[in-house]
Amino acid sequence: TGQFQLTDDQLAIQDMARRFTADRITPFAAQWDEDHHFPRDVVQAAGELGFGAIYVSEESGGIALGRLEAALIMEAMAYGCPATSAYISIHNMASWMIDRFGGREVKAKFLPRLVSMEHIASYALTEPGSGSDAAALKTTAKLDGDTYVVNGTKQFISGSGFNDIYVVMVRTGDDKEPKNKSGGITCLVVEKGTPGLSHGAPEKKLGWNASPTAQLIFEDCRVPACNRVGAEGEGFRFAMAGLDGGRLNIGACSLGGAQRCLDEAVAYTKERQQFGQPIADFQNTQFMLADMATELEAARALLYLAAAKVTANAPDKTRFSAMAKRLATDAGSNVVNDALQLFGGYGYLKDYPIERFWRDLRVHSILEGTNQVMRMIVGRDMLRQ
Repeated sequence: TGQFQLTDDQLAIQDMARRFTADRITPFAAQWDEDHHFPRDVVQAAGELGFGAIYVSEESGGIALGRLEAALIMEAMAYGCPATSAYISIHNMASWMIDRFGGREVKAKFLPRLVSMEHIASYALTEPGSGSDAAALKTTAKLDGDTYVVNGTKQFISGSGFNDIYVVMVRTGDDKEPKNKSGGITCLVVEKGTPGLSHGAPEKKLGWNASPTAQLIFEDCRVPACNRVGAEGEGFRFAMAGLDGGRLNIGACSLGGAQRCLDEAVAYTKERQQFGQPIADFQNTQFMLADMATELEAARALLYLAAAKVTANAPDKTRFSAMAKRLATDAGSNVVNDALQLFGGYGYLKDYPIERFWRDLRVHSILEGTNQVMRMIVGRDMLRQ
């Protein structure tokens, strides 16, 4: 495939995602935000198109596409609602981890209903005390016969209290050895309704109001050992492997949201009159729009390149994913901020979609690894050469 053009198949997938978004997401997203409504029916309808198992293998029932196709889908859906698109991305990351690293039994138990999105999955790594320092997690799982007894709290979990499946990172080994605190981390799948599993109150957030977020609380929660993904002590490796794709997807969500706001700004500045002419006629407006478009295209090119590297398992895939996530999420927020400025006072009103995207995209430079951590990853990798 040429580096700068999408294949016919990729264009078809993009078109399908765009049409789904225009039909099922864009007209309703403002109301979801206003009502703090989680559109489970729409998320599940996306699952009917295969969007719940984008890079799950065909033998497990997924559509087995690459990371660029996934980015195209996330970008298209975020044009309507970044929070909904990101939610579907998280489900994909959780399903992929079970497919990629799970044994036959755990895959057979969970994947059929995850692939169809009859069941929706959350991913639980972060804790109240361990955000960027993810390896410092304290949630413990002690083996008792054929069940793990889990205790601890996970923070900022999308879908907590609403979803059916939680892919959870727990500590089964010793963390006394400071050099290897990631070595004792294990991945467990916990089902909704498991005794000892409870949920915090829904968090009140700046944005992402269509996506519920709450703590996930384990109090002597008994999880069958057959729900373990991979071997004990391998969980941190799985978690990190999942993050490359998650970072690309969240970057893609920023691209989609920013593209929407750029399109809205172009249309608005042609209509809005000041000093007897459309504000689009002023050079300042044209220069702002030109810079917004340029920044967005540059970020998109890097993100698509990084996605191709992750699909190809290139040795520099993690560095490129981190660079692309950092650039796309910063560029996305900058473009939306400039769009709000071009709308003037009207941009500040909820009558127009810009302020919702301004709020929704702000969190993208924090989650899936903060943009400061992205710089750390890139810098360390450069100096290791």
